[in-house]
Amino acid sequence: MSEFKTQALKDLAEQQTRFAPPARRRAQVAAAVKLLAEIDPARAYPYQYVCFRLTDFRPDAHADLLIPGDALRHDLELFARRVERSVPATPIEQTVEPMLTLEEVSKRFNVSTKTISRWRVKGLTSRRVKVNGRSQLGFPRVAVERFIADHPTLVAKGAKFSHLSDEEKDGILQQARELRDTGLTLTEVSKKVAARLGRSPEAIRYTIKNFDRCHPDGALFPAASGPLSVVAKEQIFQAKRQHDLAREHAKLSGDAVEDTVTTIAKQFGRTRSSMYRVVNEVRAKELVNTTVDYIYNAEFDDPAREAAMLAEMPGNAEFEAKRAGKTPPKDVPPQMMHLYEWPLLSKEQEQHVFRKMNFLKHKLHKLQNAIDPARARVHELAAVENLREGVKKCRDLLISCNQRLVYAQAKMKLASGESIDDLVSDGNLSLMRAVEKFDYGRGFKFSTYATWAIMKNFARSIPDSKTHKQRYMTGHDELFEAKADVRTDEQEVLATADAAKSRVAKLLEHLDARTREVIRMRTGLDGSQEMTLEQIGQHFGITKERVRQINVRGMKQLREWAAKENVESL
Repeated sequence: MSEFKTQALKDLAEQQTRFAPPARRRAQVAAAVKLLAEIDPARAYPYQYVCFRLTDFRPDAHADLLIPGDALRHDLELFARRVERSVPATPIEQTVEPMLTLEEVSKRFNVSTKTISRWRVKGLTSRRVKVNGRSQLGFPRVAVERFIADHPTLVAKGAKFSHLSDEEKDGILQQARELRDTGLTLTEVSKKVAARLGRSPEAIRYTIKNFDRCHPDGALFPAASGPLSVVAKEQIFQAKRQHDLAREHAKLSGDAVEDTVTTIAKQFGRTRSSMYRVVNEVRAKELVNTTVDYIYNAEFDDPAREAAMLAEMPGNAEFEAKRAGKTPPKDVPPQMMHLYEWPLLSKEQEQHVFRKMNFLKHKLHKLQNAIDPARARVHELAAVENLREGVKKCRDLLISCNQRLVYAQAKMKLASGESIDDLVSDGNLSLMRAVEKFDYGRGFKFSTYATWAIMKNFARSIPDSKTHKQRYMTGHDELFEAKADVRTDEQEVLATADAAKSRVAKLLEHLDARTREVIRMRTGLDGSQEMTLEQIGQHFGITKERVRQINVRGMKQLREWAAKENVESL
């Protein structure tokens, strides 16, 4: 019962919750409950009549609209609940007439709170009241007495389970204990025992919970006490995350998700709903506590500029067309072909993307400050993740369109015997930092700022690299290429190559499996043809840049292990 079946009644409910005074809303809730008791599902009712009964106003709109009785019952229940939730709660001490709380009504008739909810649909009037500072349902004593008089059979039927004999209660508890030992929850046990005995699940559930309250030491389903620790919350979050990843790969059904959440809940002695709350809380802390670094601009606080800043990049259609038809020059090496997949951005496009990225970060920063991790709602967390995804798309676009700038600077700084991949990987880190720190508001081209950032980084990192190589005389060529020596015979060359391969294989054992495989593919160690970054990325399902970073990191580790083990002869 989450959506209206009639759009006109949905619009009416939204209108009343937004504009009607609280007193009028309370009267409309009472009118909806009263009308609900009169509806015949087999008839159809004019919308104007329904609106008049609810608001005392007969509108001109929807003059020909007839609402079927069953749909009207559904929508009236939803109307009453939504309007009632929008009414501010009144302190129970300030109410004019005597009020009973939900717990008091439930205890008086020995029925569950769910039964009381069903009685509300049947006409039991309720209001929002504050008890000890907390908002909850209150029931006017006069309304309760009137409901008992109007529905004696219904009240007697709801309280029927309170007349269970001691033998029947013992039988229920025995069956519940056996089912609990099989791993079922209280709700599942209640349903199964109710089906066996022909009782309502609420009656079984009440019997079990009443026994647990009276016998806490021997409770069938003891209530977990005290708040969860930070470690326990993190364990719950990680268990749920691992299951979500497995579901994505195995395409598990929704039932499997619920089964996993139920298992986690049983492990910690909590309910499924509390598990979802914990997951949301940890997820919120993870999202909210992430620092957002951005370049502020005064136009971010102008609401009139928001639509323009979030709009599509100028000339985006032409940009995508260029990208689709982009082909690298024929003389470009395979490892550099990916640089020509992205066209260059114009100054106007560049300014727009930087503005959009920093504005999204600005909105993200404000949203993070407004969210309380302990009370974060799902839609708030979704908004944070959507903003982060938008920032990532802008950042990736700027980095991809400026990759050739890194290669151009790396070629200028490349010395004899050095690998351009090392310089490119180092330059890409500078490019990423430059994207984060560039102030578009000053009117300069990003390429000017990024070029200086990359050159400054090379000026610092290249001397450090040379010093390292001079101290540890090992490198890519020395490790992985056993070059022939014309001054020796063929047998000596083969023996040297075999020894080099053996030592290289021993060094590779220090690396993790994926890094080891990336280096083998990149260098052709197994005698196979060397693979490009793109080919390796497709094999592992990762980006070319990630492959390059893994390769550079692995080579650095190999050099360090080679130095430790004195592999100078390779």
